[in-house]
Order: sequence, then C-alpha cells, then structure tokens
Amino acid sequence: MDQKLLYKIQVKGLVQGVGFRWNAAREARVLGITGFVRNMPDGSVYIEAEGSESQLNAFVKWCKNGPGIVDSVNTQSHPPVDYRDFRIEH
Repeated sequence: MDQKLLYKIQVKGLVQGVGFRWNAAREARVLGITGFVRNMPDGSVYIEAEGSESQLNAFVKWCKNGPGIVDSVNTQSHPPVDYRDFRIEH
C-alpha cells in the first residue's frame, strides 16, 4: 500500500457560495481521501486531505477545476494525522 500523506490545501478565488465545500467532500469520499474542508474568513477554502500521493494529486487536480472561479491552489505536504473520514467544517 502507498504511504499515507497529508496535504494542506488553500484554494483561492470565487470559491465560497458556489458549493465548493460540498463538492470537495463528495470528490474526496469518491477518491478515498480523509480530512476536512472549511471556508476561511478571507474568502478562500482550506482543506486538509489525507491519502496516497496518487489520490491526493487527483484531488488537487480536481480542486483546480472545482466549482466557482479558482485563481490558485497551494499545497503543502505534512505528516499524516490519521483522519477517519472526510467532513465539512463550519
């Protein structure tokens, strides 16, 4: 099995109020990714996503084309923290 990684992802653009969190959660579950997604006060969306490198790369690719108008997607790799599911935080 591939080594589990944690990506901390910040998505900037017109990504709030367009269903981005709901769709990101659905895509993460389809890909078998765990973690969470939340809206940030600056209008961006913040995601912590855990999975294999191939799962996470597919998810980042999805984020770049997600709902709304995505200006940028920034990712940082961190040690995993073993999330059990993928949830939307409010």
